[in-house]
Amino acid sequence: MQTKCYITNCLRVIRNAWHFYYALVLVFKVVCGSIGIALLTP
Repeated sequence: MQTKCYITNCLRVIRNAWHFYYALVLVFKVVCGSIGIALLTP
């Protein structure tokens, strides 16, 4: 029982970390896109 709970807990942490990473990449893309547009426009 303890092992099963531990595994599900680990999966939850991994899923949360994945969501965090995905959000971070999304923000990074938006920021880079904004900077790119700002640099391209005279």
